[in-house]
Amino acid sequence: MLPSRNGVTVTSAYQQAQQEGQHVVRAAILDAATHLLVTEGPAALTVRRIAGEVGCSTKVIYTLFGGKDGLSEALWLEGFARFERWMLEVLGDDDALTSLRRGLDAYRAYALAEPEYYRVMFLGAMAGFKPGDEAVGSARRTFDLLVQGVGMCLEAGALRGGEAEEIADVLWMAIHGAVSLEILGYFDEPTAARRYRLLYDSVLSPFLAPDERPDERPDERNGS
Repeated sequence: MLPSRNGVTVTSAYQQAQQEGQHVVRAAILDAATHLLVTEGPAALTVRRIAGEVGCSTKVIYTLFGGKDGLSEALWLEGFARFERWMLEVLGDDDALTSLRRGLDAYRAYALAEPEYYRVMFLGAMAGFKPGDEAVGSARRTFDLLVQGVGMCLEAGALRGGEAEEIADVLWMAIHGAVSLEILGYFDEPTAARRYRLLYDSVLSPFLAPDERPDERPDERNGS
């Protein structure tokens, strides 16, 4: 029988997720683990503590993940799986440069929508964690989306004067820095959005073909 409070049945996150299927149970456990990790630090990331947060037995976590090490790997994989799905959803049939800019905006949008996972993926929230081959491959696939976007711009003639991976590298260095500062509270909306677009436009500027160069400042062109 489920517990009740003031005559209202109380269900745990695990019980709610269980009704929808194992994949939802798994997601609920990963979300709880990520939240504990970011808010309380690595010491809070124990199987017993996570089980208590979700409302399931420790056996459920061991069955799904094989223990703490497997859970850490799963957190990394889940973050990048969500990130990859997010990025793929914004790909459209626009011209290559418009599509690239949309992807850069989507990177920031994902980080703000999933800041806890972003910290796990890029900000070292799991001290000492070393991803395995599968985890490294999942991260590489998302970066390859950026390389492919830049490559399409080079093929279309919208960008020139550099290699796809080189331009993708400097773009990622810039946008990661900007997003990290925003997540850590150094910039607030709408300033952060304007600065972010100005930054990636500044990185792209030396590589833009002459007919792609704007007549106005990048932040004005983006309507900010």
